[in-house]
Amino acid sequence: MKRSVVIGAGLGGLAAALRIARHGQSVTVLEKNDRVGGKLNIWESNGYRFDTGPTLLTMPFILDELFAAVGEKTGDLLDIIPLDPLTRYIWPDGSRLDSHADPSKMQAEIRRINREDAEGFPRFMGHAEKIYEAAAGPFLFTPFMSLGMSGLLKHLGKLRSVTRIDAFRTLDRVVGEYFRDERIRQLFNRFATYNGSSPYRAPGTLAIIPYVEFSMGGWYIRGGMYRLAQVLEALARRHGVAIRTGVEVTRIVSRNGHAAGVVTSEGEELSADSVVCNADTLTARETLLAGELATRGRRSGRPEPSLAGFLLLLGVRKKFPDLSHHNIFFSSDYRKEFDELIRCGKPAENPTLYLSLSCVHDPGHAPPYGTNLFVLVNAPPLGPGFDWTSGGREYREVVLRTMAEFGVDVRPDEIEVERMITPVDFEDHFRAYRGSIYGTASNGKLAAFLRPPNRARELKGLYFVGGSAHPGGGIPLVLLSGKIVAGMVTGVAP
Repeated sequence: MKRSVVIGAGLGGLAAALRIARHGQSVTVLEKNDRVGGKLNIWESNGYRFDTGPTLLTMPFILDELFAAVGEKTGDLLDIIPLDPLTRYIWPDGSRLDSHADPSKMQAEIRRINREDAEGFPRFMGHAEKIYEAAAGPFLFTPFMSLGMSGLLKHLGKLRSVTRIDAFRTLDRVVGEYFRDERIRQLFNRFATYNGSSPYRAPGTLAIIPYVEFSMGGWYIRGGMYRLAQVLEALARRHGVAIRTGVEVTRIVSRNGHAAGVVTSEGEELSADSVVCNADTLTARETLLAGELATRGRRSGRPEPSLAGFLLLLGVRKKFPDLSHHNIFFSSDYRKEFDELIRCGKPAENPTLYLSLSCVHDPGHAPPYGTNLFVLVNAPPLGPGFDWTSGGREYREVVLRTMAEFGVDVRPDEIEVERMITPVDFEDHFRAYRGSIYGTASNGKLAAFLRPPNRARELKGLYFVGGSAHPGGGIPLVLLSGKIVAGMVTGVAP
């Protein structure tokens, strides 16, 4: 029987392990932390429960297909509920918009802000749909080997899709073609941050992200998003996958140009016919491969990491009836915000805030009198521009002050539990490259298509899954990476 070792028990690693085991291989998953899930995780304290990673599920049909592949049905395993509204958007001038997957309701909401832009909404969605149809097949649902810029252009030329996917304009330029109101442009530009990029530099291809959300909807998993990790872990164990937590891999073993297993921090060596790496691809190449192999696998130049995140988890003795499950408080100058984050490498002075309150649909996630506030702010990847070790507490005050300006005033005596997570924590806990959340950024005309491939070029039998590899970050794409890699390992076409 062939053997596979999976490094990391994030969603990509668990999905790959489950599919590989289903095809008859022996699979062992090694996770350095004490729980599976990777960035999709939980924190509980004093009656408050928080998801600490993704808070929204899109494209649930990908989850349906994964469960069907192992003889299960989503409805038997998870209670997934559609959200309406999807997100409540609030601007400094007090204007507000609730987004919807129903086109007529979404258009009506935009019309309240700007009548002309409401007419642009169906035209934008039609354009984004064409991009999705051109890009989804070759770039999301199938393996795509990173061939460098020249090879990529040849690939795009063969598909005759280079113009259809709008890769040579920025997302901001595409959005600006259909919307004139700065608030509406800000709303649609925001989706570049779903993979940690800037709308002023990322390709217009990313218009598929708002298209997916506004045409297919968004869902929440009752009990918390971490339920997905728990279900995948249970299914994997049921299908014979050995999952060992608290075991850190320190080296990938290579013999005759082929991945032959791994070595743990305790000196244990596990042999394997293939190694699936669910760790951050950039960090893994620098720390898990021998020097020559690490150098050979690194792209020329220094890769640009995606944005990181600054997170406050606040258990507050207070209710906020004006907030929805998902909320965005926009900054007054979006372009300046991204300039500070990316060019200056420092947190924004006037940040956009994302607030998620899972207690809206899961009252048990907070005491009857309280609210669990998940507050996320885009942050620069670790670098000389800002020291989070000394500056984190100070930036916490910036975030709390911004919340108060939008009417979410939290006094110190109202906070019952609190946890602060900075880019330093993302680097330490998840070995994320410079604390970035999504691996490499998509800041460039074709950068979104130059993500690290799923099959390592430098070592046969080594594969990469997860948000830092193809096809990208977010729950559905991470699960797709697991499907793609399992197909490569087993020889079964995805």
